Amino acid sequence: MRVDIYRRAEAQGRFSYLVVPENKVLPQEVTNLDWERHAQGKDLNEEAKRWPELGIEQPGQQLRDKGYAITSLDEQRPG
Repeated sequence: MRVDIYRRAEAQGRFSYLVVPENKVLPQEVTNLDWERHAQGKDLNEEAKRWPELGIEQPGQQLRDKGYAITSLDEQRPG
């Protein structure tokens, strides 16, 4: 699946990532936060159990359930 990746700075130099299908708008529940585009049109396997480089667990299920996938709090990545 081709996706667009956004990231947001967190405490202690860490980042959270938000992934949406390519060219989709950010979901309304996250548009008021400071997400910046990190990558566009990246091909990721939504059937993978996790995307470790983004700290995202069960990306396919998150995309189906919410329309986006997001880093869990305990998986935030260093910048």
